[in-house]
Amino acid sequence: MGARETRRWHAVYTKPRWEKKVNGILVTKGITSYCPLNKVRKKWSDRTKLVEEPLFKSYVFVHVNEDEYSKVRMVNGVLNYVYWNGKPAIVKDHEIDTIKKFMNEYQEVESHPVDLREKQRVRIDAGVLMHQEGVVQKLMHNKVEVIIESLGYVLVATINKKNVQPV
Repeated sequence: MGARETRRWHAVYTKPRWEKKVNGILVTKGITSYCPLNKVRKKWSDRTKLVEEPLFKSYVFVHVNEDEYSKVRMVNGVLNYVYWNGKPAIVKDHEIDTIKKFMNEYQEVESHPVDLREKQRVRIDAGVLMHQEGVVQKLMHNKVEVIIESLGYVLVATINKKNVQPV
């Protein structure tokens, strides 16, 4: 199976509050998709009910190959893929499996984007300094200044925030 034929998980942006609709349309078109649904207790004036809401607002995951990218884009409610380095970002199989296990095990789950803060220890995920660890010195709009301690020197690198993860 060639690279273009290999199916991988990707995240797509949807119109607000269209996650379940988009997931349903994708399934009817024969595209494997996953919209993690969170069981949440909602209270109205006359009753309380357990409802399913998308865990990630405006996101649905699709398992497609490169030849199927445009088929997904054409689905009503899909705005675009989530991009990483100019290509649709790949979500690892084990990450999707972890989300599925977590959602099967727990109710009323919350998801929050990762926030970086000064003096936080981080790992660099891309570029020349990939796999290096350092400490956040300064945060800017979409960049972070990280001190990398090695060989008795302090190297300060300005790195795109997307390429830095908390340790």
